Amino acid sequence: MSQFSYDVGLDNFQSGVLEASRTAPVVVDFWAPWCQPCQTLKPLLEKLAEEYGGRFLLAKVNADEYPEIAQQFGVRSIPAVKVVFDGRLVDEFTGALPEAELRAFIDRLTPSPADPLREEAAALAAEGRSEEALACLAEAGRLDPANEAVRLDAAELLLELGRGDEAHALLGADFVQEAERAEALKKRLELAETKVDTAALDARLAADANDHAARLERARALAGAGRYREALEDAMEVVRRDRFHDEGAGRKAMLELFALLAGSEQYDDLVREYRRALSTALN
Repeated sequence: MSQFSYDVGLDNFQSGVLEASRTAPVVVDFWAPWCQPCQTLKPLLEKLAEEYGGRFLLAKVNADEYPEIAQQFGVRSIPAVKVVFDGRLVDEFTGALPEAELRAFIDRLTPSPADPLREEAAALAAEGRSEEALACLAEAGRLDPANEAVRLDAAELLLELGRGDEAHALLGADFVQEAERAEALKKRLELAETKVDTAALDARLAADANDHAARLERARALAGAGRYREALEDAMEVVRRDRFHDEGAGRKAMLELFALLAGSEQYDDLVREYRRALSTALN
């Protein structure tokens, strides 16, 4: 039991669900001790209620003990989740969802107070006003300390500014909701910390345009410098010239670059462009 997660029955339904829903969405979980899927879903909901720190409240109703409440909500099978906000039913689902889907469901109900500041920070960064963008993200982090996307936005911006130590510190935390993007940024940071003499690679390619090993090494170096379009173009050129080189090394390099940019909206169009180019070259 906590301030964010509590049992509800006939005696406290009014206060625990209807009145509470005036200030935050109340997720009403109908469960029973004999229901195996309930034993999977309920702990996940309890964990998220604590993690989200009051962005939603979890009201747990034992459907066997309080069939009147279950009937009032039209519950026919359990687990059943009903969401009440401002005194009204606004969403629902039946069955046990995987954690990722459950998080997505909760996120739709509870927009983070940090979201407007994230958007403002992205606009400032696009204008080159990086310090103001970082200040925006710092404020967003204060408003929603558990928001992993805010920390990753800041880490990505620091990485682009060449402030690897600060980015490294932010990426040292655990990331559950944004694990894929966090891993991509860690790989980008690792590449950025690897220094490569691109002049020597340029010279090798000037002497032999089919030196595919040099071209792929240059692609990695360009990615480490944040020059992702040029990196993708180098890897794509290897695919165009010899798609079978080193067991498809060009294609593999493209896929690695796509993974590096995963979760970063600013590169979505670039990734789509080169995914189409790769598909065309291979088909």
